[in-house]
Amino acid sequence: MGSSSEDFSVVVLASDLAVDARPFLSHQEEEEENWHDCSQHLFPDEDFSDLELLQFLRLQGCDINGHPILRIVGKYYPATVVSAERLKRYVSNKICSELPEGPFCIVYMHTTVQKEDNSPGLTILRWIYEDLPSDFKDRLQTVYFIHPGLRSRLVIATLGRFFLSGGLYWKIKYINRLQYLWDDIKKGDIEIPEFVKSHDDILENRPLTDYGIEPDPFNLTGMPSTTFSYGRYEERWAGREYIS
Repeated sequence: MGSSSEDFSVVVLASDLAVDARPFLSHQEEEEENWHDCSQHLFPDEDFSDLELLQFLRLQGCDINGHPILRIVGKYYPATVVSAERLKRYVSNKICSELPEGPFCIVYMHTTVQKEDNSPGLTILRWIYEDLPSDFKDRLQTVYFIHPGLRSRLVIATLGRFFLSGGLYWKIKYINRLQYLWDDIKKGDIEIPEFVKSHDDILENRPLTDYGIEPDPFNLTGMPSTTFSYGRYEERWAGREYIS
């Protein structure tokens, strides 16, 4: 019988050549048992009271699906004072000691954040995120990114897919105005600082600033009009010409 492209072969292994998979399964079970172990991420002997007073990281409220909210206010974080190591320990301790089991979401307020004063940097944030417990990435449902700005959008769009693991890139939801946040979170369930509300009002009147365009950088529209003065001079010169 001639061979053809449709021919195939069957290989039969004897039972004594089979591989016992129990060692692999037991190793997996051990990993699953340690999945929720946060003891290595807790630092009970360290005092974080100074960072707690800043309130840049708080567990507050729930979204419409009942998921707890981890609220982050970027402007409250003093990047020039707190070291990356201490920030990492504080975030790990906060999440493992206060965040309940189950899905949760993050509300990050990027409003008026200054890179030099309030941002630890994308590399440090990725380092902290990667060091968190494994189930943290799976339990995180959505990151509401309030007032993102053009720069942060470009950075996340170009580097996010490579730097953010655990599907975090696809969980980011940009919120240009607070009114859009209330579609997912009941108004009043989360505290919004006054400066965030004020900035939101400014953006409502000048929407081009969302795209890095400042329509009136010198606030010329606020200057008093000089039309009336020119009119008076025009009338004066016209009167002189009539007299002459």
